[in-house]
Amino acid sequence: MRTFLQEVVIQIDREYDTISDLIFVVPSKRAGLFLKKELLSFYSDRTFFAPQIYSIEDFIEEVSGLQGIDSIATLFEFYETYLTTYPEQQKESFENFSAWAQTLIHDFNEIDRYCVDHQDFFSYLSSIQDINHWYLQEKKTPLVKNYIQFWKSLHRYYQNFSEQLIKKNIGYQGLLYREAAAQIDTYAQQHSNTHIFLGFNALNNAEQHIFQYMLERNQATIFWDADNFFMENSYHEASLFLRNYKNSWGFYKKQPFNWMGEHFSQNKTFEIIGVPKNVGQAKYVGQLVSKIPKDALEQTAVVLADESLLLPTLNSLPDSIPALNITMGMPLKEAPIAAFFEYLFEFHKTAQQKGGYYKLINNIISAPAAFWLLGDQAAVIRNTIIKENLVYVSTTKLKDIVGDQKADIVELLFEPWNTVDSALSKCSTLIQLIKEKLDPELNALEIEYSYHFYVIFNKLKTLQSDFSHLTTIAALHRLYRDLLASETLDFKGEPFQGLQLMGMLESRCLDFETVILTSVNEGVLPAGKSSNSFIPFDLKKAYNLPTYKEKDAIYTYHFYRLLQRAKHIYLLYNTENEGVGGGEKSRFLHQLVLDTCPNHIVKEQVVTSNVPKIVNTARQFDKTADMLTAITKLADYGLSPSALTTYIRNPVDFYYRYVLGLTETDEVEETVAANTLGTVIHNTLENFYKPLEGEFLDEETIKEMISKIDSEVTAQFKLEYTALDIKAGKNLLIFEVAKRYILKFLKSELKQVKAGNQLKILFIEQSLKAKIDIPEIDSDIFIKGKVDRVDQLNGVTRIIDYKTGKVAKADVVLMGWEGLTDTYDNSKVIQVLAYALMQQKNGLLSTPFEAGIISFKNLKEGFLKFGTKQSVRGKTDYEITSETLEIYVEQLKKLIIEIFSTDIPFIEKEV
Repeated sequence: MRTFLQEVVIQIDREYDTISDLIFVVPSKRAGLFLKKELLSFYSDRTFFAPQIYSIEDFIEEVSGLQGIDSIATLFEFYETYLTTYPEQQKESFENFSAWAQTLIHDFNEIDRYCVDHQDFFSYLSSIQDINHWYLQEKKTPLVKNYIQFWKSLHRYYQNFSEQLIKKNIGYQGLLYREAAAQIDTYAQQHSNTHIFLGFNALNNAEQHIFQYMLERNQATIFWDADNFFMENSYHEASLFLRNYKNSWGFYKKQPFNWMGEHFSQNKTFEIIGVPKNVGQAKYVGQLVSKIPKDALEQTAVVLADESLLLPTLNSLPDSIPALNITMGMPLKEAPIAAFFEYLFEFHKTAQQKGGYYKLINNIISAPAAFWLLGDQAAVIRNTIIKENLVYVSTTKLKDIVGDQKADIVELLFEPWNTVDSALSKCSTLIQLIKEKLDPELNALEIEYSYHFYVIFNKLKTLQSDFSHLTTIAALHRLYRDLLASETLDFKGEPFQGLQLMGMLESRCLDFETVILTSVNEGVLPAGKSSNSFIPFDLKKAYNLPTYKEKDAIYTYHFYRLLQRAKHIYLLYNTENEGVGGGEKSRFLHQLVLDTCPNHIVKEQVVTSNVPKIVNTARQFDKTADMLTAITKLADYGLSPSALTTYIRNPVDFYYRYVLGLTETDEVEETVAANTLGTVIHNTLENFYKPLEGEFLDEETIKEMISKIDSEVTAQFKLEYTALDIKAGKNLLIFEVAKRYILKFLKSELKQVKAGNQLKILFIEQSLKAKIDIPEIDSDIFIKGKVDRVDQLNGVTRIIDYKTGKVAKADVVLMGWEGLTDTYDNSKVIQVLAYALMQQKNGLLSTPFEAGIISFKNLKEGFLKFGTKQSVRGKTDYEITSETLEIYVEQLKKLIIEIFSTDIPFIEKEV
């Protein structure tokens, strides 16, 4: 296969005796690199001075005489113009200005690149806006007046902006093009060399003027990469621009149009492959590359239409590839250190007087960069925040946590950024410190990241020093993000060796025998309609500015030109509907099938991943000697009712928690958790009732408790949460709920006493432990627990368990003893009877007595007594006798024997 660049070099050799005086202009720097390679290859037996090779952007800068500036510098320069134009008007802050100014600068770019008469254009645009806001009322509102005035002001803004930049000898891209078109005569007189323009397609008006001017002066030759298949089909968008130049340029009325080849209709094999998900495409690319012979890899290109697939594709390529050249840079925003600075900005944008929010602090100290700076102290900070339940943490507190050794780092990270200058200074210092902490050999990549971030912050410092427009951290953050989005980390490699991995635009002028193209979906190829412009569609059409139709034609040309000389083409698209670039095949694929030439072989297939069938089997753990030892220790210490009911609910949870001793990770509680609410209520009632053990309740005592509810509940919350604000937000609601629960409970107690009932408090929060004799188990078995309350109501002894959750009567009434320990539904029964059994075995109570639950969410039901009955409609027996407890113990023994049995593993239950 002879590539386009090889054909150009051969033709140049025929037409020119020496190439050293020629000036080549190509679409991209990469194309210039490959042109240089072809020249060296063709003239390998000669020694000569290399000709000048410009990318089109560099050539335009040369012709215009202006120095190009990037989009961020353009934004600052435009804000200067905005402030000095119409100074009597109220001006927006830089942050608000930048939100709309970037779109306006983009429009200025288009107007200049297409050499539009700006005075006429802006007059037309303001008239359109005036008509859009026309209505019958004579007086317009101030808002509408300001809006229309803004559009009328655009021409002056544009004019002043252009003049200001030209005075400084700088310009944004569009201004460079307009100036180049204006200065081409001067340039042509100063540079009599022949210019070779090659591989271009969609030219703006400035480029068309420059190219035609040079052609007419006989100072240029243009080599187009056109194909007859597209040029002869008037409907085909791939040749939309080239057909127009061929038919409308005066030069081509008398000169041939070079070139129109017959490449696309040659022998080709197309494989159109649907792959689910973007990651699936990346994985399939790896499979395709692994099948290509090593000696064919240099003539193979993997082209990513969606450049966000770069990292997944790199991770999917086989290790067998001997060499790889990546033309795209990795976006710097993907570097781990980017997340660290993003967290820092978020923290300082939302800084509060009461301190930093713990989640933002945790984000920062969890980043690798924070570990490099703080070392083990990062974990100390995190653990202290959890232990002390700190929702907002001051810098002083953080310094106290880490001590003097790391206090300076904490200050750099968390001391408020009061000004933009201090923020930039601290960020630069952090970058320097990170670099010092890294090992040049082990952390070479991280050091490279750090250098690029150092450059970004230096650039921001320079802009702030020159212009001083940034006044808030939010504005700085926005600008930092814009800069970061445009920065890439370039890969090292030999540009002409091995597999080529590139983006769509890098493929201009380049040809490969095998092409693998990804993301051939609507919304990617072509990109579709996107309107980042203030210029209406009709006005664009009137002034021949590019619309989405022309942009689609550009994508069409790039797509087909890439395939023009290739022999083996793999076109991958995403079959899954996952937003932009998903689900719908590109129209190019449909067109390719319809436009098939006789020499083309087109295959279509959809591939799927080999997904193994996942069978959800319950987790199972056989009991080992070590497990039995742990269970024996637990039983000797005492099996709590909650441990027994945990086993009934899910044996695996019992295994994790009580055998292995695993607990859930502690987290900061911003709002009071349900279990903490229960603790507060239990502790409050304990403090109220503990002094009354052995006494009868009276009205005065209960009324005194009621008067102390607020202070006691507050004290209990402070014990649980030393730093939590319970006087605001959701916590205040929970605080009031706790008070309301206790108030309602005490009122129910007061009602009992007022009705003449004798209520005597026997025990409060009594810790008990009792032995259960199980001959089948060699070791001692104990159950233990804490009984919330034991009292006597009119001579009837009651064992009471408090529940802050909702419990119904049916939860504590048993229809039959068989299967008591088989279901978690009986957990409340198992619990209250365990307390009853411990009371009996410790000789504290004699049967009969009652046991049950007081549910704070169901206080209207009062004391929910345990009972048994023979049938649904049968009478309930609420007395707990020795016989009742004997039957209960038999059921309990079965459960404990099962826990100890080596024949019965811990098997997971669905919860």
